[in-house]
Amino acid sequence: MMLPVTLVLAAAAGLINLWLGLRLVRGRMGGVSIGDGGKPEMLAGMRAHANFAEYAPLVVILTALIELARGPSLLLWTLTAIFVVARLLHPLGMARPAPNPLRAAGALGTWIVTAVLAMWGLTIAYQANAAPPSHGPAIETVAPRG
Repeated sequence: MMLPVTLVLAAAAGLINLWLGLRLVRGRMGGVSIGDGGKPEMLAGMRAHANFAEYAPLVVILTALIELARGPSLLLWTLTAIFVVARLLHPLGMARPAPNPLRAAGALGTWIVTAVLAMWGLTIAYQANAAPPSHGPAIETVAPRG
């Protein structure tokens, strides 16, 4: 079974993860091989990368499980798009002095998507447990003749 929403989300997450890692390469090639080297831009880049790694796997997993249970939907596509945009805004905001509306919008978008997916997942699980068990088709028994 193909999960198109999850596949697009995972592919986008992979590209964002590469972009976040490549943003740190300049600092690494500039002599900061471990840690942030006391450079605020390295610290901000490392935190943006780590923050992405904290949220993306959970959102991909929730998306996959919801898509398996309910199939692709406009809401799932919309949440995926919001998450991708939010995960692009957050690191762009981290690279600028605080307070920064890009960082705030990225964080808020991520939290909203995570909360909606979590509640949706709980609703699906509750509905599955609340449904009466299916015993399959009734089997008619016939007494033997003779």
